[in-house]
Amino acid sequence: MAFKFTEEQLNTLDKSFIVNLFLQLQDQNDKLSGEIQELNKKMEVLIEQITLANKNRFGRSSEKMTDTSQICFMEVDGTIVFFNEAEAVSDLDAEEPDTLENKPARKAKAVGKKEADIKDLPVNIINHYLTDDELVAEFGENGWKQLPDAISKRYRFISCKSKKLDEHHVGVYASKTDDRIIKADHPKALLHGSLVSPTIAAAIMNGKYVNAVPLYRLEQEFCRYGLTITRQNMANWMIRLGKSYLAVLYDYLHQKLYNYHVIQADETPVLVNRDGRSAGTKSYMWVYRSGHLYTDKQIVLYDYHKTRNSSHPREFLRNYSGICVTDGYQVYHTIEKEREDLKIAGCWVHARRKFDEALTVIPKAHQNKSNAFLVIKQIQAIYREEGKLNKLSSEERLMQRQLVIKPLVDALFAYLKKMEPTVPASGQLRKAYTYILNQEKYLRVFLEDGEIPIDNNASERAIRGFCIGKKNWQMIDTINGAHSSAIIYSIAETAKANNLKPYDYFVYLLEEIPKHMEQKDRTFLEDLLPWSKNFRKGFENNSNQEPAKLRRFSIFNVLAIDRLP
Repeated sequence: MAFKFTEEQLNTLDKSFIVNLFLQLQDQNDKLSGEIQELNKKMEVLIEQITLANKNRFGRSSEKMTDTSQICFMEVDGTIVFFNEAEAVSDLDAEEPDTLENKPARKAKAVGKKEADIKDLPVNIINHYLTDDELVAEFGENGWKQLPDAISKRYRFISCKSKKLDEHHVGVYASKTDDRIIKADHPKALLHGSLVSPTIAAAIMNGKYVNAVPLYRLEQEFCRYGLTITRQNMANWMIRLGKSYLAVLYDYLHQKLYNYHVIQADETPVLVNRDGRSAGTKSYMWVYRSGHLYTDKQIVLYDYHKTRNSSHPREFLRNYSGICVTDGYQVYHTIEKEREDLKIAGCWVHARRKFDEALTVIPKAHQNKSNAFLVIKQIQAIYREEGKLNKLSSEERLMQRQLVIKPLVDALFAYLKKMEPTVPASGQLRKAYTYILNQEKYLRVFLEDGEIPIDNNASERAIRGFCIGKKNWQMIDTINGAHSSAIIYSIAETAKANNLKPYDYFVYLLEEIPKHMEQKDRTFLEDLLPWSKNFRKGFENNSNQEPAKLRRFSIFNVLAIDRLP
């Protein structure tokens, strides 16, 4: 219990003692005030973290702003900077998009679109006519005439109810004069002694790697239709087919990716069960893709590794020369410093996201006047101007970026550097300022080349299917499974990026690649690329054959419509 002086005791104390006592109390008070201030700062940081955690867990994922009013910033270095100059952002009052992705303007619904959508579907005509007796009862004898039929068209969906087993009977012939034995030409089995076929393998790949259905659910679904295919068998098939056949095309696409002037990269964590490390240790799935602004011949490649260090992108990009668009992860910048033929471009979405997080922790009543809000508004203006350049050539886009967007970017960074000393030393706003100022060099790169996208959203979209899938199956069982998953995801995402149905593409590849496996020359793969004219022709020819009707019909393809009678 602390000792307390009474009034009578204080009156008897020496003056010098009282002075010393007062000075000690003053020092203690100053120290306590400092501790309280430090505690308040920690409390503010904690409140910010809780607010962000609640938003991430319960809030909307959109970063759309509610206030789209025009703004003007303060004087910077003697010049009044208008971030929303009338000529540059005349449409700033337009509705803010849910994301910063550049979306094409919505077109009016085309006349005859419904007929065009169904023109290739087989038609099953169902007649509905009255009998002569019914007509006589209604109109009397000879009191009616037949008019043109009223036609009503409707989709018909029939779930998978049929299953077949292909039994190949191969003629075997022996010579009567010697020991020669030959067999008739026949397609070889994908895996020796296995029941797997291109169609069933494609159904599993489409189910897991496109529609994010775990193997145990596929096992149950197959069982409902009378097919006994265990998840162990399916996992084994995926690993072996990925390694034996699809890896051939994967390696070829990897070499093709080096031909692009601009590529994009991203990575996401994943758990691998049996990788020789303690449970819960993170592995990483990296994704590399061709630049988003290239409108055709898209390539998307996944690459699995146990860690996130720089050795992995260094190896993957070893023979690449050009520009790589990434987020602010330091390993890419490290590799750039090691080489003269590689340049890293930054992502404006990541820069904006930091300020959106800073805005989230500010009370709503004060958000519109906050520093974070003003910065977000300027980034919004930059994106609006960039969105107008979608249909331009790279040369025209570069010219417009220099004329219109560069002044906005210059003004933004001038403002950021002016205000940076006033930003609190800790908290979300400080993190946002630190990030964007450290990334300035990389965020400006898109202004130098019309082929560079302003952000890395395309990579995030390419890896989204994997992220959705891992929420369902939680972890990959083995390292071999992780590598095969990377290959199969790559083929699926590449097919989607080139407007192909992944299921159809998987079937075609698993039918064609085995025919050439004994060839050392891999040029046949040129005809299997998604944009190859020979591939398109061969693919269409196969699709017109009767077995292809069964191929296109997958119980795990949510877009499939039964076209069988």
